[in-house]
Formats: sequence, C-alpha cells, structure tokens
Amino acid sequence: MGLRAVSETAIWDLVNDATNRMTKPQRRLWEVIRIAPEKWQEETQGNARGGFWAVAVIGHSVIWYNDNEYGFNRSNYSRHGVIEGYWSNQNDLEQTVQEVMNVIDTGIEIWS
Repeated sequence: MGLRAVSETAIWDLVNDATNRMTKPQRRLWEVIRIAPEKWQEETQGNARGGFWAVAVIGHSVIWYNDNEYGFNRSNYSRHGVIEGYWSNQNDLEQTVQEVMNVIDTGIEIWS
C-alpha cells in the first residue's frame, strides 16, 4: 500500500479535518482523550516507518493512524509508546472515536 510515512503536518491535517466533522458528543470525548501526535512503535508493521502516529489515549487503548492502510485504528497498550496489536481498519478518526463512545455507553468491547 503506502510507500512513505505520513508527515506530522499531514497527520495534523487529518486530525483537524476529522475534528471539524465530529458530532458534539464525539468532540467532547475527543477533547479529553486526544494527545499531540507522537510516533509509537508497533513491531509487526510499524518499524519500517519509524512507528505509527498515536493521536489519543484512553485507559489502556491508543488511537493511531495506520499509514499502510490509510485509516485510524484502536489497539491496546501496556507500555506507553508501544502499540500491542496491528489493525488494518480504514476508519475515519470520528468513527474510531464513536467506537470508544459505544464501549463507554454499553460496556461491550467489539474489536474489528
């Protein structure tokens, strides 16, 4: 798929565009969980690009951008800076934030 890592400028553009599309409830949650984009390691697919951009943390979950598949994903982590599961979702950020909201609302975790 993608041959080059997404730049910090490009990830900010993706995040800002998604923030503008979020519903009010999504944006309220986003404001609590977001972090400044930072590179996190993921050993199965992320090493070639120096990691993937993490953009939010909640509990033991990290929301990150997969520049292999061009979408946002959520994975577990137990050590800050290390993604513990590779996902190839092609979700928009607001969709991934909604998934977190659904888990909070229902208590049911569905990993896709």
